[in-house]
Amino acid sequence: MTNLERVAREIKDVGLYDLILQDVQKIAGTSRPTVGQIEEILKSHPEILRDYKQTNVEYNLSNIHLKEIPTGALSGSCLQKARRFNGNLKTLKSIEKYTLDFEHSSTLVIIFSVEFFVLFSVQYFIVLLNLKAYQWYIYGLFALSIAVAWWYAKKEKKKYAAENARFEKLYDETLALLEEMEAKGCVKKEDLWVMESDEHV
Repeated sequence: MTNLERVAREIKDVGLYDLILQDVQKIAGTSRPTVGQIEEILKSHPEILRDYKQTNVEYNLSNIHLKEIPTGALSGSCLQKARRFNGNLKTLKSIEKYTLDFEHSSTLVIIFSVEFFVLFSVQYFIVLLNLKAYQWYIYGLFALSIAVAWWYAKKEKKKYAAENARFEKLYDETLALLEEMEAKGCVKKEDLWVMESDEHV
């Protein structure tokens, strides 16, 4: 559900992917690879496509380059399958963020940020407010916050793993459903490609 031509164009032209473009330039042996060359590199070097997808997820951009199937002209089993496909597509886009490794997720960054703020607050209360008499209580509170953060991070890591597995399964099911619909003449995949992202500046 990721269009390689769109990926190649974005790597070539969109500044967000400059680091990936540098890797492509090294592989291609030229500072100005064509879209066709980039497509071939994407096929022969899956790590480039993986980096592209990870960059998108980090910036809340979708790697699913298909739009929903218009259902107005469909009927019978084609309509049912199209509705199911559209529902699956919405679900996939909503849980796509969980395809990112938890260690690279914004959730972990937020947890660390909160803990840093708590540590700063602990030092503020003890030193600047001259609360040395209560420092062990304050440090105890800090230790408790670390325990809570560790518990929450562990819980979120499990959630990421479960949602990632759910994404992979639903992705395969949805792709198979699209191929089945295309074989029955319900829809043409070429008509569903979204070739540009409105979110790139």
